[in-house]
Amino acid sequence: MRVKDTRGPMEQQEQGTKGHVGPAEFIFGFLGNGLALWIFCFHIKPWKSSTVLLFNLAMADFLLNVALPLRASYYIAGINWMFGNALCNICLFMLALNRSGSAFFLMAIAADRYMRVVHPHHRINSLSVSKALLGALGLWLLAISMTAHVLTLKSSNSTYCESFMSDTLPQNDMTWHKFAFLFSFYMPLCVILYCTVHIIIHLRGRQLAQHAKIKKALFFISVVVLVFTVCFLPSNITQLLIWIKKNSVAKKDSATICSALEDLTTTFYITICLTYLNSALDPVVYYFSSPVFKNICRKALHLSQTDAVESTEKKTRETGSHSLSQL
Repeated sequence: MRVKDTRGPMEQQEQGTKGHVGPAEFIFGFLGNGLALWIFCFHIKPWKSSTVLLFNLAMADFLLNVALPLRASYYIAGINWMFGNALCNICLFMLALNRSGSAFFLMAIAADRYMRVVHPHHRINSLSVSKALLGALGLWLLAISMTAHVLTLKSSNSTYCESFMSDTLPQNDMTWHKFAFLFSFYMPLCVILYCTVHIIIHLRGRQLAQHAKIKKALFFISVVVLVFTVCFLPSNITQLLIWIKKNSVAKKDSATICSALEDLTTTFYITICLTYLNSALDPVVYYFSSPVFKNICRKALHLSQTDAVESTEKKTRETGSHSLSQL
């Protein structure tokens, strides 16, 4: 059921400003992920299975930046969509695909890191690039299968482009949409937290946690978890509160419903912008995840080079640290 929009033009404009997608998110996301894809494609050779996962994460973020200009114009216009229902659905699909794809690939990266550190002799760690590509294709198919229904959403108001406030036929489309929205965050979050906690326990058990390199790696893992949580958790919690509030006032009149949801809706627009920010932050994650990527990036930007990649002897002694730095 779509909540009727009873706000006046000034209130709609204010709402749009609060949900505004800043140009910095688009610029840094587009340039950062474009540079990352360029480095992955033309400068990192040979690829490893971890490289495949990083490349696909960058692809998921790059797809978001294709849709951001349209989304930004929608917010700037005061929640007023001017490009028709078909393009609205495509835009919403791109946003949903990025959200699911980014979460799934971050989950896969965490699982890959966990296996290399906690179970270094498992045969999955010697996975070939071709098999890693098949695994990435499977994650894309999973993400698409969970978001493809967005392309069929229909809104009774052609100027409104919101996936959670649309009239849908059949009605169970929204049930699946809600499930996909929650599943694509909470399942990856559980896997990422499980992998991170067990990596820390494993390294502390081997008394490696005091080593300077290990400290940096553990700090990096914590940053990855923090970025994932900050970018995705607020919008998920807010959306859950909206659903709970909507169900509690479902039998009341439209004016009462709108009044009850006004603050939560404003909060949701703000928190969803944190989700968009994820695509601008991921290139920073790539930069600090590997000395190889960092040196290539600095060379491409004509900056002074950092220390070269560690020697083979050092890498052998610091296997735990090296594995962690692969993100």
